[in-house]
Amino acid sequence: MESLKYALVLVLPAAYLAHWYLSTAPAPSAPSEPAPAADDKEPAKSVMSAPRDDLAPPKDDPFTQAELAAFDGSDPSKPIYVSIKGTVFDVTHKAEVYGPGKSYSIFAGKDGSRGLGLSSLNVEDAVPDYSPLDAKHRNVLDDWYAFFLKRYNIMGRVTDLPEIQPAPADESE
Repeated sequence: MESLKYALVLVLPAAYLAHWYLSTAPAPSAPSEPAPAADDKEPAKSVMSAPRDDLAPPKDDPFTQAELAAFDGSDPSKPIYVSIKGTVFDVTHKAEVYGPGKSYSIFAGKDGSRGLGLSSLNVEDAVPDYSPLDAKHRNVLDDWYAFFLKRYNIMGRVTDLPEIQPAPADESE
């Protein structure tokens, strides 16, 4: 009888742990799907879209800032455009990011170059005049511009933007 007590003391916790493990372990793969090798991991998914290889040739249609404002996503029958450094990009296929009320909607229908350079989502920063940006922030803006060039069709140029002066010399260098 004494040995039965010891067996129960050892077996019951082991049975509980086995039950817990089996109920929380992921279901095994279907037999037709081989398990991935340890070094065959999928890359982590990114919120950033991959560069596209199906972009149309760039257009050179002229837009005023007032005309560009009509492409802010508020009219579902129109595309959504974003301008960076005067270049107008069609971001319609990313309406979940640039559409009304979405995270980057402040840039839709306008040139928000300063805000992009500052990495700011403040409405007051989403303006075309990026002349106050220092060299570091102009590099950020250039990175955004390069990002858009690889992912969005160019629709034209904004013709009535302020003239931007070269970046001031950076005293910290």
